[in-house]
Amino acid sequence: MALFGKYEVLLAPMAGVSDVAFRTLCLEQGADLAFTEMVSAKGLSYANEKTRHLLALAAGERSVGVQLFGHEPDTMASQAAWVEDELGEALAYLDINMGCPARKIVSKGDGSALMKAPDVAAHIVRAVKAAVSHPVTCKFRRGWDEGEETAPEFARRMEDAGADAVCVHGRYAAQLYRGSAEWGAIARVREAVSIPVVGNGDIRSGADAARMRAATGCDAVMVARGAEGNPWLFSQVKAALAGEAEPACPDVAARLSMARRHAALLACREGRNIVRMRKHAMWYVAGLPGAAAARGKINYCTTLEDFGRVFDELEQIASEHAL
Repeated sequence: MALFGKYEVLLAPMAGVSDVAFRTLCLEQGADLAFTEMVSAKGLSYANEKTRHLLALAAGERSVGVQLFGHEPDTMASQAAWVEDELGEALAYLDINMGCPARKIVSKGDGSALMKAPDVAAHIVRAVKAAVSHPVTCKFRRGWDEGEETAPEFARRMEDAGADAVCVHGRYAAQLYRGSAEWGAIARVREAVSIPVVGNGDIRSGADAARMRAATGCDAVMVARGAEGNPWLFSQVKAALAGEAEPACPDVAARLSMARRHAALLACREGRNIVRMRKHAMWYVAGLPGAAAARGKINYCTTLEDFGRVFDELEQIASEHAL
């Protein structure tokens, strides 16, 4: 419980999303801990610089969570040890990805495919625990096939293997991101194990986080897609969990100001070409006056100046609507 007395509100590891720039904004808005993008243990074992780049820390980021994915216990263990050596005290804890449902991940036996191979999953946990001194957790789903909830028993297996905590997403792997997360599955895992349980799935407001904690008894909440284009969600979650009124949703000016800052942070890190800002820009402008036309222009943006021009146009449209 000590681990999640310190880290109650977490930013999930999201491929292509939770990079240095996005983590910076989420931490500023109140996230207790942010995860890097999920990291391939196999990629690390090849000394792949593109993979190692994912472990870069943001300015002032005192601690970070790292999630590894893979299915070979020896490789997972050796690379977990490398990450621990590389990050030192900046590493909060290591998580093992047993929940990603993406086809390119599960087709190799990684991610949520491990829910179909609990013996392998347990072997990985034991191997990683033996290789590192930091806490080791694992994140998984309600089950593999729709209608077959295996999460409580799977959680017990991971606890027996030495996991210090588990994180549960309330959808089946076969659902991908369709439908709704079943928070009851998180509650049943909470009842099945004595280690801390982190709840994940469908947190899009502070009230959602408060309801999840009340309904499941989870020790912490992990925010994922709800924070895309919405780092303010963390300030709302923190307030709601503390029993305080949630801060108001940002207005157009605040949203575009955050989008500009996000783009600037990316440019500082990656140079002139910040194509990866496109998806973030789409999320920031969703629902704003003029967003439909802006999306078409964002698809051609490459530089900080390109994105700035689009945001300028949206600010002008918003000011005209306010008259």
